[in-house]
Amino acid sequence: MAERARHCCLGWDFSTQQVKVVAVDEELTVFYEDSVHFDRDLPEFGTQGGVHVHEDGLTVTSPVLMWVQALDILLEKMKASGFDFSQVLSMSGAGQQHGSVYWKVGASQVLTNLSPDLPLHEQLQRFTGNQIAKIYQQNPEAYAHTERISLVSSFAASLFLGSYSPIDYSDGSGMNLLQIQDKVWSQACLGACAPQLEGKLGPLVPSCSCVGAISAYYVQRYGFPSGCKVVAFTGDNPASLAGMRLEEGDIAVSLGTSDTLFLWLQEPVPALEGHIFCNPVDPQHYMALLCFKNGSLMREQIRDESAACSWTEFSRALRSTELGNGGSLGFYFDVMEITPEITGRHRFSADNCKVSAFPEDVEIRALVEGQFMAKRIHAEGLGYRIMPKTKILATGGASHNRDILQVLADVFGAPVYVTDTANSACVGSAYRAFHGLAAGTGVPFSEVVKLAPNPRLAATPTPGASQVYEALLPKYAKLEQRILSQTLGPVA
Repeated sequence: MAERARHCCLGWDFSTQQVKVVAVDEELTVFYEDSVHFDRDLPEFGTQGGVHVHEDGLTVTSPVLMWVQALDILLEKMKASGFDFSQVLSMSGAGQQHGSVYWKVGASQVLTNLSPDLPLHEQLQRFTGNQIAKIYQQNPEAYAHTERISLVSSFAASLFLGSYSPIDYSDGSGMNLLQIQDKVWSQACLGACAPQLEGKLGPLVPSCSCVGAISAYYVQRYGFPSGCKVVAFTGDNPASLAGMRLEEGDIAVSLGTSDTLFLWLQEPVPALEGHIFCNPVDPQHYMALLCFKNGSLMREQIRDESAACSWTEFSRALRSTELGNGGSLGFYFDVMEITPEITGRHRFSADNCKVSAFPEDVEIRALVEGQFMAKRIHAEGLGYRIMPKTKILATGGASHNRDILQVLADVFGAPVYVTDTANSACVGSAYRAFHGLAAGTGVPFSEVVKLAPNPRLAATPTPGASQVYEALLPKYAKLEQRILSQTLGPVA
């Protein structure tokens, strides 16, 4: 690599299907990236989609040694390319959420005494992974011999530290074991899972914490500087929020196979749906995550049925129909939805009567408006409120369709921006590494990432749209409740 030496931070992503790395320089330019794909590059582990699905069809595990070997491969590839490790100031990373890693008694000694002459995977062969309560119930002996329980994120950070890394607030809050307001483990929840669990989980730290310097193993084997900092690793979703540079009041909408909503919240409202996390870039605030299973596949199905398989015709239908669709509302769930738990297609006329079909153009608008009204209703159910400075960041395949984004802007009453976030968790981890270097000085995350590329404005609300949807949203919410309760009487 013939590039000039430049100070940088590394961002890692230990995701379900691969391990990725990016290097970001002080001007927040990504100048190196690479990945190791588990199924393709490590076929000896026999994974499909990066996992092993057990005989019960429900239990899913990943070989932990596979992650370690993938890290070895990536570091060796970087070294072979001429990557200058001596310029790395700091690193952070992300791990697939809701996974746990079990370290046997004595593992901390192995971590501390790694030999730089051998790759990691030849030295770390003692780890198993599964879920805490299940492990305790089904294999109490294995639990008794467990010295530490990590999340995937803190496990990855531990590899770089050469000692156990603490769990950060944001990923820790996805465990259903954390009192998110007080940032402490819930004793009631711990007790319901397994004995002596707090000692095995260890302490919690703010997500922007520097948890230590890189292990001597990496200094000696790859040439990292001994002062290279390791900033607490977090979950992939919180890291993506950082990568998209969300700020207070913002929303990120990923329009993919499933649709996902990321929200920046000041005060979350307790609810049975969605996930609430401590905010990874502002410890005083929170983030929420809502998943909608009927996303792009549902849009493609209606495109095929009502627009002759043509996105051009689909877009024309959105442009040719009026905002609010004349009061016609639709619910389209070909597979059981997550938010809320509804299946089937349900269409209602302007006077709230259930109808069997809509004209094709009305059908298309009913689908798109309904998808975005559901997102707004359920976001507000978690405590989200649209602010004058709110912006929506759209990603995923459907974010390339400007007419879909126009409906999104109209329903939420906020401008929509698009951003390239193919590696949002990875890039967000590198941003968080820079923030970790500055966190002790109280510099806000937004100041640290101000040089990052700005998203591009794609749609602004149509004049008068807010009045249309402020009237329709309560009606949509009541119809949703009506479908849930399976009572088709008149809606008040």
